[in-house]
Amino acid sequence: MVQDMLGSEFYAGAFKDGSTWRTNKFTDFSPFTMPHPCDSHLWERHLLHCVPVPGQNSWTMESSPGPDLRQMSNCSTSEQRDKRKRDGDDDAMDVSENGNGEGSSFSKKPKEDGVQGSSSSPEMPVSEDRVPEMNGDDHHIPGSFFSCLVKVYDMPESQVKLNDVAEFIGVYTFDPELAAPVDNSDDIMFDLLEDVTAQLPPSKVPRLHCLMSRKLSCHDFLSKQPAVEPSPSLLKGIRQSLLSHLTLVLGKDDLAAHCLLLHLLSRLRTKVDLVTVGRLSLNFTGFNRESASIFGNRLNTLVQRLVPYSQAIPLSIDYLNTATLQPRKDNKSGRLVTGVLQLPQGTHLTFDETLLQSGSLASKGVENTVLLKNLMESQMVEYDFEYYKLEMATDVQLLTLSEAKSNILPSDLVVPFRPSSVPAVNASLEELESWRWYLATVRSLPQLSEPETYQAIQDDMVNVMRNDRSLGCSELSRWLTMAQLTASSFGEKSLSMEHWQMVKELERLRKERMQ
Repeated sequence: MVQDMLGSEFYAGAFKDGSTWRTNKFTDFSPFTMPHPCDSHLWERHLLHCVPVPGQNSWTMESSPGPDLRQMSNCSTSEQRDKRKRDGDDDAMDVSENGNGEGSSFSKKPKEDGVQGSSSSPEMPVSEDRVPEMNGDDHHIPGSFFSCLVKVYDMPESQVKLNDVAEFIGVYTFDPELAAPVDNSDDIMFDLLEDVTAQLPPSKVPRLHCLMSRKLSCHDFLSKQPAVEPSPSLLKGIRQSLLSHLTLVLGKDDLAAHCLLLHLLSRLRTKVDLVTVGRLSLNFTGFNRESASIFGNRLNTLVQRLVPYSQAIPLSIDYLNTATLQPRKDNKSGRLVTGVLQLPQGTHLTFDETLLQSGSLASKGVENTVLLKNLMESQMVEYDFEYYKLEMATDVQLLTLSEAKSNILPSDLVVPFRPSSVPAVNASLEELESWRWYLATVRSLPQLSEPETYQAIQDDMVNVMRNDRSLGCSELSRWLTMAQLTASSFGEKSLSMEHWQMVKELERLRKERMQ
């Protein structure tokens, strides 16, 4: 995940060595001796600080295992030193005098370069029993043991954004010797030392010089995808299979299972002023610590096996008072310090409120509560840039387990949980793969509007409001969202009156439980 965007840096991209043009592209240091002065060109590249995706579930990494840190750390140091000694190598890369870095669509910023000169510091042996530390101390992401500074060349301005999940392929370098550059006034590369990257020393954070990259979606994590088109008949069958499994996981509570299915299919489709269209946060009430330990754990396990990113957060007074939820900018180091709520799009969060007890919130607890409410209501996360606050849009699914209706996390849909038994649940790998494909496919389906259907629904809304004065615009908007999600769950791209009636029946059953 792109955790921080460190802007642009300039480097001596090409220089003339006698009659030959050489390049420093895709390197941390100059592989050739650079005469001073020399005819050279400054090029630009963009710095991205990337970390493991917060909450990434293990099944997404089964088909493409990550790098072996021990092997990379053991082999990279000697290779870099051998290459550095070959300053007079004849394998020079010819480049045009214009270079492949000029004319970038990014606005030029007067930043210094992160290319570092060769170092004469003593050799730093790598123990076979210990992998060197590869990240700073400011990570609040659980399991974040490996971060990387990605240097991107010739990148369009809109290609990568903050919190995007991306795959980078490039030249990997990890050299502890670069941690202590020597002041060499004859080396023009040293004059372009980047102060921001000094906070990410090569001894802790490796470099990746990107050759190609792509954003990743849910479909990219699926190991097997059916060769057939996602027809409504196929999706309908998988829907019934998933719904039956959800019902068993939730103790044969059919109403809760239907609502959970719609919740898992929801996503932020658009925003109109302060109104978010497409979201459906869910609050299961009737939980206590005992039932949360049974059904809550079963539910968390299922979500982890279905979606690429998910986290379960035990919401307690102590957690609210101590957790760092808000990302903040450290202006002294020029770094963005991550928080729990810095998440990739499509993350599923489950909050367990059964751990809440009487107590007082400190100032940080109050700030965290406001952050969570804002996330729940508007799908926005406030970033603290010290001198000002900036709200960043996100798309996170939010599920709350509580004893009564949550006051901290006001959800769109509140459903009293009524399990009748604790049946055994089991799912084969084939079923899990089909359900993952189903969720990813249905969430990406477009929604078409049929004017006649929407006019009929609008007329029915007017009649419903006449009969029930307690209904407001927010409830009717939620009904419409649920009807659209119901249509999508069957693989239909347009809403019908049948789907609308199904939602009205769900609402009738839900209100009966709440009386």
